[in-house]
Amino acid sequence: MEKNKRQTDKELAEFESALLRSIDQTSRGEGRVSTPEQILARRVGRPKGSVKTDAKISTTIRLSPDVLNAFRAAGSGWQTRIDTALKDWLQTHKPI
Repeated sequence: MEKNKRQTDKELAEFESALLRSIDQTSRGEGRVSTPEQILARRVGRPKGSVKTDAKISTTIRLSPDVLNAFRAAGSGWQTRIDTALKDWLQTHKPI
C-alpha cells in the first residue's frame, strides 16, 4: 500500500510542477492562451496557406473489386498509390 501512495504522491508532484510551469509561462506571456471569442472566431477546416497549388480534387471513381482489394491489401495510403499508378500510366500512354 505504501508503494501505491508513493507513486500517487510522485504523480501528483509532477502534475503540480507542470501546472506551476504552465502558469509561470502564461504570466510571462509565453503560453498560448485563447479567449472564448478567439476560439469561436476560428474557421473550420484547413488553415489558410496549407493547401498546395496543385491540390488534389475529390471525385468518385468505380474500380473493379480485384484492383481495389489489391491496393487496399497493401495498407493505408492506398488512394495515394492509385494516384501514383495512374500518373505512371499517363507517362507511357496517351489519354483518349
